[in-house]
Amino acid sequence: MNIQTFPTNPKAIRDLIRNGEVDKSTAGMAPGYVQANLVIVHKDLAFEFLLFCNRNPKPCPVLEVTEVGSYEPVILAPGSDLRYDIPKYRVYRHGELEAEVTDIAEYWTSDMVAFLTGCSFGFETALIRAGIPLRHIETETTVPMFITNIPTNSAGSFSGPMVVSMRPIKKDQVVRSVQVTSRFPSVHGAPVQIGNPKEIGIEDINKPDLGEPIEVKSDEVPVFWACGVTPQAVAMNSKPDLMITHAPGYMFITDAIDEEYSVL
Repeated sequence: MNIQTFPTNPKAIRDLIRNGEVDKSTAGMAPGYVQANLVIVHKDLAFEFLLFCNRNPKPCPVLEVTEVGSYEPVILAPGSDLRYDIPKYRVYRHGELEAEVTDIAEYWTSDMVAFLTGCSFGFETALIRAGIPLRHIETETTVPMFITNIPTNSAGSFSGPMVVSMRPIKKDQVVRSVQVTSRFPSVHGAPVQIGNPKEIGIEDINKPDLGEPIEVKSDEVPVFWACGVTPQAVAMNSKPDLMITHAPGYMFITDAIDEEYSVL
């Protein structure tokens, strides 16, 4: 199904996902609605992960935390089911990627806590409305992501490097892109680096750690935003018994309006 033919209503898209009819990145879907990253841990690690998010609001801005054992985010998408309503999930055990699956029903237990955190897809509608094109949406590919040398602030057993997402921005639109995204601190806010990937440990801009490569043209510069995939790098570094996440680029589409998370 081409993205132009998708419904724009979040619940309708979640229904397609639950029925197995969506198998691609959710970038560009439900424009104007907040998309969220997912992290699920057992209750005994939930406070430590919440503290980690509190200490690292740039890559991990918390939007909602579910009750213990509940897979329904009652604030952001009442009636939804986090076990089924994301196109692709990742399951990490002891820091190793065990599986990529299209639902997590078999992994869900009654002591799990789910975290939904802000995703940079949430400010993309605002960038497009400001006349700033986004190539990964135009080409229907997954935004490139890189594991950086920027350390996060550790909390309990959780520590590791920050992950960033990259978008090529025309040189004369960089300032505007900073202005637009600064309005959305709940979905990563302003960039963390502009134009110098080696400064944050990225040796080859054409070889992302996650997602797909995107050309940076001669009239563009690479702009890097903190990314909600950071917990996956943290899982690989910290090696919790179990962490379930979304697959990079395959987000949870909420009923929340992105402009409601603007601060200006």
